[in-house]
Amino acid sequence: MRDFPSCFGENAVQIADSSSSSSSKAAQNLVTCVYKSILRGKSCLISITWSKNMMGQGFSVGIDDSTNQCLCKVDIKPWLFSKRKGSKSLEADASKMYIYWDLSSAKFGSGPEPLEGFYLTIVFDKEIILLLGDLTKEAYKKSNVSPVSSDAIFIAKREHIFGKRFYGTKARFCENGKIHDITIECDAVGLADPCLMIRVDTKTVMQVKRLKWKFRGNQSIMVDGHSVEVYWDVHNWLFGTALGNAVFMFHTCLTAEKLWTSNTSSDSSAVLCLSKSQTFRDSQLQGLGFSLILYAWKNE
Repeated sequence: MRDFPSCFGENAVQIADSSSSSSSKAAQNLVTCVYKSILRGKSCLISITWSKNMMGQGFSVGIDDSTNQCLCKVDIKPWLFSKRKGSKSLEADASKMYIYWDLSSAKFGSGPEPLEGFYLTIVFDKEIILLLGDLTKEAYKKSNVSPVSSDAIFIAKREHIFGKRFYGTKARFCENGKIHDITIECDAVGLADPCLMIRVDTKTVMQVKRLKWKFRGNQSIMVDGHSVEVYWDVHNWLFGTALGNAVFMFHTCLTAEKLWTSNTSSDSSAVLCLSKSQTFRDSQLQGLGFSLILYAWKNE
């Protein structure tokens, strides 16, 4: 989570960009999902990064403890997916951890994240700490553990999306909530006064006019009765290179700002900054909400 959004302001937002304007298309075919789980009675963060390239589908697993120390990390390269299923054992916290997966019948959308027909499970001390996918029976049988659901909570997702004027994705903002269609619309080509619009299930929930003056900012919207704070940074779209990307974050949290620390920014605007990611991690570990981070790229 080192390259998740790192700087926020009360009336403006500066979001750390993990991808420069010279980044390749390969870097955009990534989706990272972060889960809060329990490891030997202590909180930990499990990051699953799904990737896609000409070789096929792949993923990586990273597990950090509550002090931001990496306990283990493993990459399952796409070229190992000849059978698209397997297992991996590794050391974590002086014990064996096992990862089992089966994507042989998985169905995918336009991105690298599987939608159905798969499982990915992580077992530690003969207990499942994370189980993804709909093939739960197969996962329990393969891992040879009792069919007890894990306590993992989905807390953050980072994804790359691209388009020319419209940028879309799907997201669920609360546990067991409805999956919503999110559409970001911005047409800045040749316009003296470009406008930014965000829709949830075709309903316009946010509109930013005078975008050249408000290229960074934040605003609250309501989704499923929950307050969702929306942060945006479209500077690269308006003033950067053709390959630059905009960054958006949707955060279901009412009190996270109280946890953010104030630092001096190198930028002349001196916005309030969140330390590299530790305070953001701490707020997530305390169960303050779900964050969706979107890198929006313009198609060439």
